[in-house]
Amino acid sequence: MHPFRQAVEARDEAAIEALLADDVVFTSPVAFKPYPGKPITAAILRAVMRVFEDFRYIREIPDVAEPSGRDHALVFEATVAGKKITGCDFLHLDDDGKIDDFMVMVRPLSGATALAEAMAAQFERITEEASAAVAAEEPSS
Repeated sequence: MHPFRQAVEARDEAAIEALLADDVVFTSPVAFKPYPGKPITAAILRAVMRVFEDFRYIREIPDVAEPSGRDHALVFEATVAGKKITGCDFLHLDDDGKIDDFMVMVRPLSGATALAEAMAAQFERITEEASAAVAAEEPSS
């Protein structure tokens, strides 16, 4: 089992964040532009944990053609605002084994729409959490 899957299933936010590379890029299924950086990606993943109900991974697909084992696909099911969704987390690992590319896809459209609405309601909090994390990392003068 992939360590990210273990962390998510344990709902261990600290472990999830620890698996992210500082320069991770998160590509959302409902936003046009990717989100670069660990603070925003961690904040988005915390929000997802708040809006997904009955979340469970149902399949883990390693890239058998890639001997380095850097690409993983984790298929999941969840409910958002009463809509059942199926999705996939596509993870790419850097040389240190940290997630440096994280793309999510979901279906059906009604579920993606419900997810977009639920995440839009979380976005002010996501932005505040990411900004606080960045401020905490900055050296004080």
